Amino acid sequence: MAALRDLDRDALGDFLDEQTTLYEELKAHGLKLDLTRGKPASEQLDLSSALLSQPVGTKAADGTDVRNYGGLQGLPEVRAIFAELLNVPLDNIIAADNSSLSLMHDVMAFAMLFGLPGGQPWAGQTIKFICPVPGYDRHFSITAGFGVEMVTVPLTEHGPDLDAVRALAADPSVKGMWAVPMYANPNGVTYDEATLRALLEMDAADDFRIWYDNAYALHHLGHDEPRPVDIISLAAESGHPDRVFAFASTSKVTLAGGGVSFLASSKANLDWYLGHLSRRTIGPDKVNHLRHAHFLKDANGVRGLMRRHRDLIAPKFAIVRDTLQRRLGEYDVARWSAPRGGYFVTLEVDGTASRVVQLAKEAGIALTPAGSSHPLGNDPDDRWIRLAPTFPSQGELACAMDGVATCVLLAAAEKLVRERGQG
Repeated sequence: MAALRDLDRDALGDFLDEQTTLYEELKAHGLKLDLTRGKPASEQLDLSSALLSQPVGTKAADGTDVRNYGGLQGLPEVRAIFAELLNVPLDNIIAADNSSLSLMHDVMAFAMLFGLPGGQPWAGQTIKFICPVPGYDRHFSITAGFGVEMVTVPLTEHGPDLDAVRALAADPSVKGMWAVPMYANPNGVTYDEATLRALLEMDAADDFRIWYDNAYALHHLGHDEPRPVDIISLAAESGHPDRVFAFASTSKVTLAGGGVSFLASSKANLDWYLGHLSRRTIGPDKVNHLRHAHFLKDANGVRGLMRRHRDLIAPKFAIVRDTLQRRLGEYDVARWSAPRGGYFVTLEVDGTASRVVQLAKEAGIALTPAGSSHPLGNDPDDRWIRLAPTFPSQGELACAMDGVATCVLLAAAEKLVRERGQG
């Protein structure tokens, strides 16, 4: 079969008829499948079900009664496990409650109300954030919720386009940048160390910060398990020790609704954060911290658990890859990522993302809305679709991906027919 654009008029018409028939058959199945969010499947959550009955006692290793108030930095034993895993100094990491998104939101709120070290309160100023695209919709929602203007830069295979970032960061109203440095949401890109060094060393406002969401640092899909860059020490070496707020959590390690989140940064940034946090809470859920420390035991315990996660989800990523290659590979109408870790695959189409998502919805396959990869849902080229393979069963996923492929082919054929003035 030739690439779709190389078909002559009659062959293209026949192809459109064929895909239309396949699509009508797809709709007749009455599917109800969901590929919208990167949620762990029940089998993954079962790997940590012992947390729910973990006999942890009442005392931490240092004698702290975890049932009581206090301990704003979190328990040292759970901090130690994830300091090693995230490759950050123990003194530069705190443990909080279950959501790293809450930490990101709080840091943004505190910056708006009180200003960051080195700057004035952001409220009342024109504030801009650099957003590499494709990117994570929840990051964009936090930013938009505070009225912060979002400016985009392309995300390359090495990280964000450095020339574009440097040009924007020269504007003193640009106060931050989102980053997902390992297995980026949604296309799986990992920033290389040279890019990270350049981001840390570049000229920017004194209160410019990188919101460094290391959500997927432990989520390897293969046997290669690269260690995260020690971003805190690297920032100190760069001469801008306060430039990074690094976030992570166990949401996709243990229980998504009952995990532990982490914030790593410079001493100045952590002192600033904890000072404001002390007026919001007297301390995090230390019972859950101790429960996690007992269950996970140490960093190697986490690594072993994540390999069991890998065994469950890597076959699902293979289903996505194999189905897209089998159904779309010969037509040259789409490209897709081949992530080495993380939770998502990006499907890139040629100006038909909205139509593909619409067709899929009408066939009972829920996809993340087109445009979610960009601030305010505005993908100017209508190219990007995020696929989340982890939650469905393998059978459901295979059915959904075959349906998605049919929608891609139908949308591509419709577009080409329109462009040629056929029909």
